[in-house]
Amino acid sequence: MALSSSHAAAAAAAAAVATFPQSTRSRRLQGSSSSASPRPPPPPRALRLDHAAPPLSAAPAPDGLLAAAIEHLEREPASAAADEAPLAALSPRELQLVLVYFAQEGRDAYCALEVFDWLRRSNRVDGETMELMAAIACGWIERLVGAGGDVADVATLLGEMDCVGLRPGFSLVEKAVALYWDRGEREHAVEFVRDVLRRGGLGAGGEQGSADRDGERGGPVGYLAWKMMMDGDYRDAVKLVVEFKESGLKPEVYSYLIGLTALVKEQKEFSKALRKLNSLVKDGSISKLDAESMHSIEKYQSELLSDGVLLSNWAVEEGSSEVLGLVHERLLSLYTCAGCGLEAEHQLWEMKLLGREPDTQLYDVVLAICASQGEAAAVRRLLAGVESTSAGRRKKSMSWLLRGYVKGGFILDASETLMQMLDMGLFPDYLDRAAVLTALRRNIQESGSLESYMKLCKRLSETDLIGPCIVYLYVRKFKLWMMHML
Repeated sequence: MALSSSHAAAAAAAAAVATFPQSTRSRRLQGSSSSASPRPPPPPRALRLDHAAPPLSAAPAPDGLLAAAIEHLEREPASAAADEAPLAALSPRELQLVLVYFAQEGRDAYCALEVFDWLRRSNRVDGETMELMAAIACGWIERLVGAGGDVADVATLLGEMDCVGLRPGFSLVEKAVALYWDRGEREHAVEFVRDVLRRGGLGAGGEQGSADRDGERGGPVGYLAWKMMMDGDYRDAVKLVVEFKESGLKPEVYSYLIGLTALVKEQKEFSKALRKLNSLVKDGSISKLDAESMHSIEKYQSELLSDGVLLSNWAVEEGSSEVLGLVHERLLSLYTCAGCGLEAEHQLWEMKLLGREPDTQLYDVVLAICASQGEAAAVRRLLAGVESTSAGRRKKSMSWLLRGYVKGGFILDASETLMQMLDMGLFPDYLDRAAVLTALRRNIQESGSLESYMKLCKRLSETDLIGPCIVYLYVRKFKLWMMHML
């Protein structure tokens, strides 16, 4: 449900201004430069609260109890924290007016926090009051960030909110990060998160440390890394998490998962660029890369994989058993995109041991990678049990295997796989058959051996997958053409 607490806050503020005269007394919140304006601005639309508060109607004429409570708190702000506060006889609506009154610019914002703390300890904070206080807090944060002051002031304010038990159902720390980020102040966002971690807490609001695979953020470092990743700064997101960890701070476990996700995205972009580069080299558009360029490419690839191992080790060491599956899932994606067959296969088995059955297509992709790299043992392990699956499933797996052999240049293995498919009653796709035959024809020119090509043609002809064909062979020594009908 979208936020509506701003309407409640605005109505209550108007009522408070009409009810009470302006106070000449003003206290600043410790470490902050200002409190809030008479009309606290609404939180950004991206933030959502647990409940929506209906707008407050116009305030009735003040009675003696409300006026006396306000005057008493202005004279003795510390009395708001007393167990027998002058607030006990006020109604919930009057208590909300008190909150908004002290939250206005020029009045005692610290006293507003003390009043909220008394309400919490007295078990008098309902959903509407929580939303009102959250709207007030958002206004304070927006003004501190917008004023361009010290980020420590914002962290101090959040610490005060945390002390009085403000739990609006979302993270006010994340709100502050989002405000800095949306204003283009990336350095301030990083500095603010660093300050929050140095203080040893996550600040006010929301459940922290929650790891949700569907995109929920679990803390300030993870949220900031997530913002970077959403802007396409994948490498910077990874460096941020690593830097915080290696500088002695304690990022939340979920930030490691965000870092791994960013690594996977970076690896995908890197692999895509490499494929395009190799294609340009192959068709002659650009010259062949020199040794220095190849070294740089290999070094960058190695760094990506090393960061993946580093982040996964931290996540496993500091996280619960529920994190393990997410770690292996991301490592599987990373190694698959990087074309590391044996490492990817290892992550497959790790996921199975944890009860997280990978998608069947992932097996096929890893199978193709291992085949392209000539990893015969891994291919046998991955093919185990394929014969017991459905015909459609077997055909897909064998087709991936065949394509892997073709890509890796293992043409004879590809030919054997194609004939094995025919023996299993599976009919390879036309493009797969054509690819193997074309590669075998090139092999004839290089080796002069006809046996594999003729054997495959004969097998395909027996299954009516090709028509009669003639094999031509030119013997240079005798300047003789030889033809053979299959």
